Amino acid sequence: MTEPSGETAPEAPEDVAPTEDVQEDVRQGAAEPEEPGTAEEPASAEEPATGEEPPRAEQPTPAQEPAASEEPDEPAADDGAEDSEEPAAADASAESADTEAAGAASAASGTAEASGTAESAASAATAEEPRTDGDAVAKTSDPPELSDAQAELAAQRELRARIEARKAEKEGPLTSGAKLSGTAADLLAAVRAVEGGAASGSTFYEAPEPAPRRSTPEAAPAMTVRPPAPAQASAPAPGTTAAVREVLAKGGAPEDLAGQVAAVLGDGAAQALLDDPWQLLAVSGVRPEQADGFARALLGAACGPDDPRRTVALTVWLLERAALQGHTALEIDTVRAGLAGHAVPDPGSAVEEAVSAGAVLVFQEEETAEEEPEEDEESPEAAEAAADEPASPVLLGLDRYALAEESLADGLARLVKTAATADTWEGSELARAAGAHGLVLHTGGEASRAEPVALAAAARERGLRTLVAVHADGGRRALGPAGTEAVTVAALLSGAAGPGRDEEGAFALDLLVVLDAPQLDVETAAMLVESLPDGCRLVLSGDPAVLGAAGAGQVFGDLLAARVCPRIASRVPDPGPLGELVSGIGAGELNQVEAPGKEIVIVPVRDAGEAVHRTVQLVADSVPRAIGVPAEQTQVVTVGHGGSAGTRALNAALKQRLNPGPGRFGGYDPGDRVAYAPVPGRTVTGTVLSADPEGLRLRCGDEELVVPKERVESALRHGWALTAHQAAGLRWPAVVVVLPGDAAGGLSRPWVYTAFGRAERHLSVVHGVDQALPRAVAEGVAPERTTRLRPLLEALLAVPEE
Repeated sequence: MTEPSGETAPEAPEDVAPTEDVQEDVRQGAAEPEEPGTAEEPASAEEPATGEEPPRAEQPTPAQEPAASEEPDEPAADDGAEDSEEPAAADASAESADTEAAGAASAASGTAEASGTAESAASAATAEEPRTDGDAVAKTSDPPELSDAQAELAAQRELRARIEARKAEKEGPLTSGAKLSGTAADLLAAVRAVEGGAASGSTFYEAPEPAPRRSTPEAAPAMTVRPPAPAQASAPAPGTTAAVREVLAKGGAPEDLAGQVAAVLGDGAAQALLDDPWQLLAVSGVRPEQADGFARALLGAACGPDDPRRTVALTVWLLERAALQGHTALEIDTVRAGLAGHAVPDPGSAVEEAVSAGAVLVFQEEETAEEEPEEDEESPEAAEAAADEPASPVLLGLDRYALAEESLADGLARLVKTAATADTWEGSELARAAGAHGLVLHTGGEASRAEPVALAAAARERGLRTLVAVHADGGRRALGPAGTEAVTVAALLSGAAGPGRDEEGAFALDLLVVLDAPQLDVETAAMLVESLPDGCRLVLSGDPAVLGAAGAGQVFGDLLAARVCPRIASRVPDPGPLGELVSGIGAGELNQVEAPGKEIVIVPVRDAGEAVHRTVQLVADSVPRAIGVPAEQTQVVTVGHGGSAGTRALNAALKQRLNPGPGRFGGYDPGDRVAYAPVPGRTVTGTVLSADPEGLRLRCGDEELVVPKERVESALRHGWALTAHQAAGLRWPAVVVVLPGDAAGGLSRPWVYTAFGRAERHLSVVHGVDQALPRAVAEGVAPERTTRLRPLLEALLAVPEE
């Protein structure tokens, strides 16, 4: 493969993913707000964060019956109550011969009647308890319709509430501090004790043992389509939005933010902003300097850079920004440096203030000690060496990610410890491992996906309730006929597709196979594992060389590194020239590959303008004519949203050539290809059909969905060109990867591996980065994410080193 020369002077792309570690980013305090569809690529401030491509939720099938566990029998408590009342009344009539006996019988009758009525109510309540919200809505004549985003967010809230309830039952009381009480005092003591070396941070945050759960009812069917969870976030009252708008106008902030502020802060949003103007930072896209100006307008001289309200809000904002780059926690020194970059006079005290307020949590994980030979007396040299070993860093994190990581670790440990009796399954190495263990990891490229799919088919033949889940709907189509029985992870969690649940919310499954496992963020993985019953086997399969999840965490990588379960590496190579090229990139080599069928084409360019021109030419003319792949099946992949050849510039040029129009529907016309982020971190691609008063109608795969008109600007963008993060988990017959000169700083081996690996038949590389491409493949390792899952897993499921 030949790399041309002629790289132009690099220009810093607006949205190129940073190559430096997030610690340096927060020290400078210069991270830009995220745009829809990327978690690791900064974007311009006018576009809020959304994230990666989401799986498309499956539409419910009304004709199919729900799971048996979801339709409990009608209560018979009333009949029992009536039976208990009749004998009492008969006895009272029989003993009415004298006045005292009659009085006694009457009292007894009243007591029995009250008792029967209470029993009836209690029995009816018990019988009704397992019913889900979906059952209640199904019985109404006119059920409310929900969008995919509302259904998915509602299901996530429901599952998170269940996780929090489980955690609350397992946590013990905390010792109060001298001046503070409860959690705040304990966390403040943790910071001071850990920094002073008097104690380990893990003393204050022990990982509890997983609690046993009841098994899934055997009578539940293997596959039952359920309607999406009907619960939805209540829209803010019109009065709330109006009050927030007044406060924003008073502080000089854009009044268009009123709806977002009201949704984030709730009914008391206006008063909350008046009391603490820096709560404006909770709204996506708001920068610290903007919140500072808003606070000065409201508070005047009463506020300053060391205002506790400001320092707490900035600490939380830094951790939220780190989560967008994949971190579930940050080292305490990194947070202090980030605060100093925003003119906080005393960052150390600011961190303590945030901890004491309960806004952030502090952790220090204990290292898992390796077994060493016992000695009567430890040598002075060994003691000195142990004292010189650096302690694990003190970390700060938000409670939502701490809860998710601990819940995920507990759930994985539960699956391992409560796994069904080990069976001897005949077949491949993967089948034998799945038969003997509750948790199995499977690694390999695109061709290796056939192995876990074959495992699922064999498990069904054994009579096991089995399901295959993929990251995106395009992954289902890539499985061929087997994809008809697969579901997306989002549809499974939202209840739009998949098996029924028991009264505890557990899926009716014996084996769950999850493909594209590297795309699982920690919160999604926690909800998924929490939904699996005791004894269920879980197989996570994926390619560890691709870009990680759009959300916080690196679940698959942490599991591989923890060595707490079998890891099966596929030996099935990806076929053809494309498979050879991508496999070499995974090994750190950019090889020259023979491509007699024009499977790989390198198109050298001198500058970004030429890169855009050649990209349009390839998509509209060259690839359809020479390769036979139409433009609608060709996907452009580039490094970032901004820059002279980012997604915005490329989409504008491609629209002008492929579907010109005035953009009369909020900048879109029928026939436009779009990328829609129904929830942050997930993107679904589709085509615009039409518009009506409800919003913009899209065709996404086999279903139609509506983007509410108030979300068109923030959650929708044209989709002829995507970033590699958005494209992860999807494949197209032809892919054009655009590498202009100003994108060199955003390249890494995982990025190149992911972008090049999206092509099934043909790959064109618009090449303008000269030697930056082979250098990125050889040396460009993606920055490590700071997470806590691995030490938690090692503490719960540690095994001796081999």
